[in-house]
Amino acid sequence: MRRAVLASTGISALIVTLLAVKPHQFPVLAGGVTRTPTTSPSPHTPTGTSSGSPAGTGTFTGDPIDTQYGTVQVAATLQAGKITAVKVLQAPNQNGRDQQIAAYALPRLTQEAIGAQSAHIDSVSGASYTSQGYIQSLQSALDQAHV
Repeated sequence: MRRAVLASTGISALIVTLLAVKPHQFPVLAGGVTRTPTTSPSPHTPTGTSSGSPAGTGTFTGDPIDTQYGTVQVAATLQAGKITAVKVLQAPNQNGRDQQIAAYALPRLTQEAIGAQSAHIDSVSGASYTSQGYIQSLQSALDQAHV
């Protein structure tokens, strides 16, 4: 009987401890961009901005993000700091399954990003790697726009 009580107490303590532990977070770099080991830095390429344009106006090309299934890169168009469009420049497309996932996930991610007006959006189920690449590339574009 004592063993059962000790075992259930130990299991309960373990469960409480596990629930209290935060999930692993990747380090946050300058500008709030998180990087995973699969990313590769590249130069920022802002377009459509000039000294006469208001801050956060133009089209800003995000970093290409290498994922397990291919590279994801987006360009965000902003008007006065508001996201008006997101164009996918690169997406995994090496086979039919990659193309099917991209066709399903990318429009949803774009719709969410425009609705949220940020890169703080949820991943699409079944497209985790593509979603994370999209989010990271979009965040790098928004960092360039200083929004």
